[in-house]
Amino acid sequence: MTQSSHNVSLHPVVQRVTERLIERSRSSRQAYLDGVARATQGQPGREKIGCANLAHALAAAPADDRLKIRSERTPNIGIVTAYNDMLSAHAPFAEFPDIIKSAARAHGASAQVAGGVPAMCDGVTQGYAGMELSLFSRDVIALASIVALSHQMFDAAMFLGVCDKIVPGLVIAAQAFGHLPAVFSPAGPMPSGLPNDEKSRIRQEYAAGRVTRTALLDAELAAYHAEGTCTFYGTANSNQMLMEFMGLHLPGSSFVNPHTPLRHALTQAATARAVALAKSGINTSQILDERAFINGVVGLLATGGSTNHTLHLVAMAHAGGILLDWQDFAELSDVTPLLAHVYPSGKADVNQFHAAGGLSFLIRELLDAGFLHNDVTTVMGHGLRAYTQEAFLRDDVLSWQEAPTESLDENIVRPASRPFAPEGGLRMLAGNLGRAVIKSSAVKPEHQKVRAPARVFSDQESAQAAFKAGELTRDVIVVVRFQGPRANGMPELHKLMPMLGLLQDEGHHVALVTDGRMSGASGKVPAAIHLSPEAEEGGMLARVQDGDIIEIDCETNTLHCEVDDATLAARTPEPVPQRPFDPWRNMFALFRNNVGTAPHGASVLFNDAQYPKHD
Repeated sequence: MTQSSHNVSLHPVVQRVTERLIERSRSSRQAYLDGVARATQGQPGREKIGCANLAHALAAAPADDRLKIRSERTPNIGIVTAYNDMLSAHAPFAEFPDIIKSAARAHGASAQVAGGVPAMCDGVTQGYAGMELSLFSRDVIALASIVALSHQMFDAAMFLGVCDKIVPGLVIAAQAFGHLPAVFSPAGPMPSGLPNDEKSRIRQEYAAGRVTRTALLDAELAAYHAEGTCTFYGTANSNQMLMEFMGLHLPGSSFVNPHTPLRHALTQAATARAVALAKSGINTSQILDERAFINGVVGLLATGGSTNHTLHLVAMAHAGGILLDWQDFAELSDVTPLLAHVYPSGKADVNQFHAAGGLSFLIRELLDAGFLHNDVTTVMGHGLRAYTQEAFLRDDVLSWQEAPTESLDENIVRPASRPFAPEGGLRMLAGNLGRAVIKSSAVKPEHQKVRAPARVFSDQESAQAAFKAGELTRDVIVVVRFQGPRANGMPELHKLMPMLGLLQDEGHHVALVTDGRMSGASGKVPAAIHLSPEAEEGGMLARVQDGDIIEIDCETNTLHCEVDDATLAARTPEPVPQRPFDPWRNMFALFRNNVGTAPHGASVLFNDAQYPKHD
């Protein structure tokens, strides 16, 4: 298996993991492709549905669009949007449908808003009850998008989404309609505001009681100050990276700011690609194959992206019958060089990253070093090398040119020959407590191995109370359990980071171990997260006691409780906490009771039983 251009051979580990993924997925992938073929052949076009049915879909359309849609000779693009005006990342989408419709008409086609999906923000719900719905919202978005596209009116789809669960949910839906082409059109990041490290410092000062709530809010508003994605390299911006590495965006489109002429032109061009793809016969099932998902994992590791994607990429892949597994992440992480330092791994934000060379520079470096499959199909056609180009406006005309051949700031992005680290920015940990994930790229070398006594909690509020009482001012590994998908929807636990960061700054050896999440904003404190089996399901985490010595080691990729296996197994698991009845959260009991495990995507949509077993 070799690259199809530049005569670059694939790295042997990338080749081996790809081939194993293809073999592991052979049966489920073929079943998926058979379903796509049936949809391609059997899905009735607009000319075959009843006149009354078609009339309902055309009643609100402008006269010219109505003629095009009923003629069946020109493509009709279905728009699925995550617009709302509460969230900065999604507010720019208010103007996108009109841009897309106008661009579609310019290319002799039409477009309709097929439906909207919810878009919740983890930044708003952090530490509160709504956070228990966050991960499940991904599957809700997938299902809502499927409903939107189920009207049999569309020849292609455009997806408008940015943030944490939204893009993964949209990708799952795009694969459910794998017989249609899909183009993702992003909104871009907000302009840079208060530097992220300064925002983090003020959060720690507030946790220590040294600044007022007013000062904290002023800092937060200076950081989150305009329309667009948050500027740190969290899950939202990791989503945008993935859409380029996996060929669903236009090249260079991820990190262009909203409401700029270039962003407007890219949205128009994305529409033109959707129209062209509808005529070409290229569909989503051809773009999102095993090689595309391996490219996505490599991109995640090489950039030190969000830990959430160890869940999302698995679920996204499974939607296309591809059985991506944490073992694949682990083996790729061992060889993938870390080429980016973007906050929280470094001081730069995504705007600075984009200016320093950004994704086009990194994709070329990884292609030339043999870490990516070039021989893939993308929305641009054949070959990932199209994504080594940057988008520009010249005389109001959109064009692309090759990215810089050298990094413009090696504090932010580096060539594969001089990486920040020889391994990927995410590591998979294993030991007698189970399997977990850690974002090692954000953790300084001196903190990548921590051995300390455990202090065990069943929620982050109890941990915060213990910190305020001075009970954690020592070397400690904070264990927060009963935070997994079956327990309470696997919330992120960012309220713990300021206090743990403060303890680390004071010279203590500290870490977090949890079956909950932490996301792309995982900071400088080592955090072993997504621990599976979760405590709710009888995982060994339910048997850990205060004072047990736990060691996290990013060099050996181990997570170990220094209690012999027989003693640990003989302990009575801590009982599951009783939670009060809450009508709106209780509506999601169906999800909690049926969700899969973290290593298999923590989804209610897919069957864990298809995956290989791990000890």
